[in-house]
Amino acid sequence: MVYKGACYCKAVKYEIDIPSPEEARTSLCHCKNCKRFFGTAFGLTTKIPVKAFSYTSDSATPTVHEADNGSGSLLHREFCSICGSGILEYGAAAADHFRYVMTGTLEDPGALPPKGEFFCAYREKWMPEVPGIFHKQHLKD
Repeated sequence: MVYKGACYCKAVKYEIDIPSPEEARTSLCHCKNCKRFFGTAFGLTTKIPVKAFSYTSDSATPTVHEADNGSGSLLHREFCSICGSGILEYGAAAADHFRYVMTGTLEDPGALPPKGEFFCAYREKWMPEVPGIFHKQHLKD
C-alpha cells in the first residue's frame, strides 16, 4: 500500500510504501520535546521501516535539524524550509531502521490510526486517555 504526504505548502512531498497498515505504528507522544516541536499538547507520528519512506522526484529538499533531545541522544528532524512543516524525525538509535513521519502530513492521516501513547505521565491533565490503545507512562515501561 502506498500512502502519500506533503508539507503544508506541498513543496516537500513523500511516499510511504508498506505491505499493510500493520507495518506502521502511529503513536501520540506527550514528552516536552514533542510538545514544543509540534506546538501543541502532544506529538503524533507514524513509525515506519526506513526503506518504506521516500521523497518523490518532484519534492523540494527538506531542511535538516539535529540536536540533543534532552536525554543526551541526537534527534534528527526534517522539515520544509518554505512553510516550516515538520515531515519526519528519528533518534540516533533508530537511524538505520525507522522513520517517524508527522502523521498530519499524510494525505489521509486517519488511514493509520494510533496504536499507542508514550510519556503518558506528562499528558496534559485536561486531555483524556485514548481508549483501546497501549499507554506507556515512561518510555521504558
